[in-house]
Amino acid sequence: MERSGGERGGVVLLVDDDEPWVRACEREFRGLGYTVHVAMTVGGALVFANDQPPDLVIAETRISGESGVALIEALRRARLGCPVVIVSAYLSIALTAALVREGAASVQCKPVHPSELVRQLPRASAADHAWVTPTLARAEWEHIHRVLVDCHGNVSAAARRLGILRQSLQRRLRKHAPTH
Repeated sequence: MERSGGERGGVVLLVDDDEPWVRACEREFRGLGYTVHVAMTVGGALVFANDQPPDLVIAETRISGESGVALIEALRRARLGCPVVIVSAYLSIALTAALVREGAASVQCKPVHPSELVRQLPRASAADHAWVTPTLARAEWEHIHRVLVDCHGNVSAAARRLGILRQSLQRRLRKHAPTH
C-alpha cells in the first residue's frame, strides 16, 4: 500500500458498527493519505467491495450481529485479493487462530492505531524491500505461534509439541513479537 517514493495511499474499507472507533480510525487513515470508506454491515461492505475493490479491509469480529469470518469468506469467494485485518477487543487464541486460518492477513486487539495496522501488513512485493534475516528471538516467536496455530490454540498441546512446560509457554505468549 505504498506508492513510489514511500508515499502511502489506496482505498481502505472500515467495517464496524462501533461508530466512535470507526470515526477515529477514519480520521487517522485520511491523515496517513488513504481514501476511506465505511460500512456498518457485512452486506454493505460486500456491495462496496464489489463495486470498488479496496486495497485494505479492516473489520470487527462481530458486525451488527454478523461475523467478521463471514466477511473474510465472502471476500475470498469474490476473489478480490485485498488483505483483511480483523480487529476486536474480545480476542482469544482460538478465535485468532480461526481467523488466520480463514485468511485474515492480521488480527489485532482494539484499540490499535491505523499506522500499526498498515505497518504489520505483508509487503506487496518482496522486490520492494531487501530481505531482512530475522533475529533468533523473532524466529522463535514465529515458530511458537505457528505450533500454537497447528494445535488449534491449545496451549497444553503446543507446549507438549515444543517440549516445554505449559507455564513457560504461557509466559512466552504474553510477550510481544520481537522486531525483525
